[in-house]
Amino acid sequence: MKFLRTIHAEDMEDIATGGAILGTGGGGDPYVGKLMAQQAIKQYGPVNLVDIDELPDDALVVPVCMMGAPTVMTEKLPQGEELINAFRALEQLLGRKIDAVLCGEAGGVNSTTPFVVAAMAGLPLVDGDGMGRAYPELQMVTFTMHGVSATPMVLCDDKGNSLVLETVSNAWTERLARAATVEMGGSALLAFYSMSGAVAKKAIVRGTLTLCSELGRTLREAKAGHVDPVNAIVDKLEADVIFHGRIKDIERRTVGGFARGTARFEGVEEWKGHSFRLDFQNEFLMAERDGEIIVTTPDLITVLDAESGLPVTADALRYGLRLKALAMPSNPQWLTPAGIELVGPRYFGYDTDYREYFAR
Repeated sequence: MKFLRTIHAEDMEDIATGGAILGTGGGGDPYVGKLMAQQAIKQYGPVNLVDIDELPDDALVVPVCMMGAPTVMTEKLPQGEELINAFRALEQLLGRKIDAVLCGEAGGVNSTTPFVVAAMAGLPLVDGDGMGRAYPELQMVTFTMHGVSATPMVLCDDKGNSLVLETVSNAWTERLARAATVEMGGSALLAFYSMSGAVAKKAIVRGTLTLCSELGRTLREAKAGHVDPVNAIVDKLEADVIFHGRIKDIERRTVGGFARGTARFEGVEEWKGHSFRLDFQNEFLMAERDGEIIVTTPDLITVLDAESGLPVTADALRYGLRLKALAMPSNPQWLTPAGIELVGPRYFGYDTDYREYFAR
């Protein structure tokens, strides 16, 4: 099998940073995930990144991720063993060896947790994920649109509990797994959406982890070269800066396993005199400027520190932070009727249709 590259512990700095940029404010604290991955790689060896086309059609591919409110994950650190326990338990349920690990979502800790399992299991990691960004619910993956079942699924917690789910739909998987996660203390580690190599070749968003690495490197090199780091990321992603301002008010609450809230900004410099609002449910889902909705899910909204260019997650938003908000086009799979139904603004309770910000 031909590998794209070998990932060492030091490479996780760039990948974690890039994952947080693509994570649209969600996916948990990238620092936590980076440390978990670095520790696993140092202990078990580097991880080989593979293009999905290198895997045979009959290969067994399994994604892993953390589930729960990001605000909880920063206070209740996983040990890493929970992930491999879920992975091995699912392997036993399926009755065969898993051939490759897959990333469930690009975002914060969940861009890096697959490296933990890949290192511990000695398996290749597929360069891709199920979103091209982060979303708050388990059924919100491209796998769902390709008929892949989320179950059988194994959830594990930090206390040693494990739970196996078999459900009638991926939406029911979300409901039951969310309830279990709340009972497990607000976060859980899981393995799910097992699929063949043939299905994965159609269903995944390709190249995500390579893009994460490139984004992290772009930011690092921009700062080293005294280049505006935000502009460097904008150019790399072909994104638009949709606002520059300071947070003047932040409302955040943890409800049903989600971090929900709203952040309000007042403009500075070129945006002085203008207002901006971000609504989030773990991830940034809708942006308003001067009272008008300008960007909605499934397109990506991310915020960067105006000076350092570092991504700021929804749980890290604080009064007074000076940030730049970026908008980026989503993967085309999300713009199908099935994709809009799954992750469009009306699903999240917003009384608006998808607003097409980017000319496709």
